[in-house]
Amino acid sequence: MNRRWLWKGLAGTVAVAAVGSWLHLSAADSTGAVSSDSGGSARSSPGVPSRGEVLLQAGIEQGELKNYDVAESIFRQVLELDPGNKLAWYNLGVIAQQNNRSAEALTAYDGALKADPAYQPALFNKAILLGPGDIDQAVSILRRIVAADPKAATAHLNLGYDLAKQGRRGEAEESFRTAVRTDPSLRPLVPEEFRDSVRTAPTTEPTATQAGANR
Repeated sequence: MNRRWLWKGLAGTVAVAAVGSWLHLSAADSTGAVSSDSGGSARSSPGVPSRGEVLLQAGIEQGELKNYDVAESIFRQVLELDPGNKLAWYNLGVIAQQNNRSAEALTAYDGALKADPAYQPALFNKAILLGPGDIDQAVSILRRIVAADPKAATAHLNLGYDLAKQGRRGEAEESFRTAVRTDPSLRPLVPEEFRDSVRTAPTTEPTATQAGANR
């Protein structure tokens, strides 16, 4: 089975193609903001980016330009300022994963999860890495994601793949069905043997006339 790894669990925060995407800082997700710079100055004033935030954005820009060595160096500078910066850890994981350094990627994702155990982008990419060698743990992580976010369509999709590999066809079919029901555009990514069974059905909401007739 071929699968495309896509993350759509946090719309507006993460857009992942292939393995992962650079996670941008936003007003809603600046958990890893640095409280002091290398000179020991106080936290920056509201609305003024801290040194760590500036570095983080610079690392993201270098990553998007595929200057991975430079980006990695910058993210490590962020971690020197703030060892618990989950965004820096996550982006280091993306770099390592894209360069087939699986052990380093897992360490980086674990760093992000130490800062935020519920951090879904790191959980998702960790499940992808673990799948080939530890499918039970991958399934456990993906179940955790969909329990927290039932609309995480791509997590349902990838859970279906792993369940199918375990021979749990009924559960796999349900996961694929949920993925397609949540995001119909994912249907072409469902394995052919399951595709007909996950065809989306039209909504069967009763019309006003039908509702009245049933009274």
